Amino acid sequence: MQRAAILGCAGYAGQETLDRVLAHPGLSVAALGSDSLAGRPAGALDPRLNGSLPGFVTNDEAAASGADVLFLCLDNDKSAAFEPPQGAVVVDLAGAHRLTDDAAAQTWYGAAPGAWSYGLPELFPARGPLIANPGCYATAALLALVPLAASISGAVIDAKSGVSGAGKSLKPSSHAGSVLENLTPYAIGAHRHAPEIAQQLGMPVCFVPHLLPVRRGLLATCYVQTDADARALLEEAYAACPVVRVLPDGVTPELSRVQGTDAAELGVFRDGETGTTIVICALDNLGKGAAGQAMQNANLALGLPETAGLRLAGVLV
Repeated sequence: MQRAAILGCAGYAGQETLDRVLAHPGLSVAALGSDSLAGRPAGALDPRLNGSLPGFVTNDEAAASGADVLFLCLDNDKSAAFEPPQGAVVVDLAGAHRLTDDAAAQTWYGAAPGAWSYGLPELFPARGPLIANPGCYATAALLALVPLAASISGAVIDAKSGVSGAGKSLKPSSHAGSVLENLTPYAIGAHRHAPEIAQQLGMPVCFVPHLLPVRRGLLATCYVQTDADARALLEEAYAACPVVRVLPDGVTPELSRVQGTDAAELGVFRDGETGTTIVICALDNLGKGAAGQAMQNANLALGLPETAGLRLAGVLV
């Protein structure tokens, strides 16, 4: 049994990561880090945790707990300043270490990327113990587009995510009065996931995110011009993948099937009038877009079964 510490455990990504650690047959909880809950019992986060877990400590104390794997569920500034302990696998769910170009990292995150490896297991397996977990929008776009990259010169990505993608901190744009009965584009032409997608795809993209009036789930519709057989390329890329499903011809990805799971769905379509190939990816922004992918990365780095602790089975209800 290997030991895991979660820093920033009180946020959405931290809670979701803890839930996967608790379901993991090969991991136990070494420390729950939260500067806001330090000194309080685990039940302060959720009463169902009373008596079953150690109480909260500061994030610095959690980092020094001697855990085999650390999950950083911190904001970008704290992630950028974090000093990894020797000998531990560290999976960073924030964005500070995703961009490999120093100038781009400084522009978008105000920090140098350091010696971290980008880890999207199906396409870019992490190398080494310091792993930069991809962004949720980037994960969906890259799953849809990387297998087609040799046959395209760019892409238009129209993406929509639930309000939990904005984090747990309260802000005017995430009030119920702003979100419910509404659909809002934001950070148009200025979202941090655009350079991340372009970096891994190897070409520029036009990316516009939108806020959906749902709690969780993300759907990215990607438009490309290609003469390649997109379905064949995607099916070949993910044939042996336990997490990403290429749906049968004519079946559309849906949020309801991926919400609360760590799976991703891909659908492939073609607009005969314009010759446009359309690839749609649906995933849970807190699952495959955050905690599920972090656990997948940790499993591979620790030599554990890739899907241990993941939520992949289920039926639509």
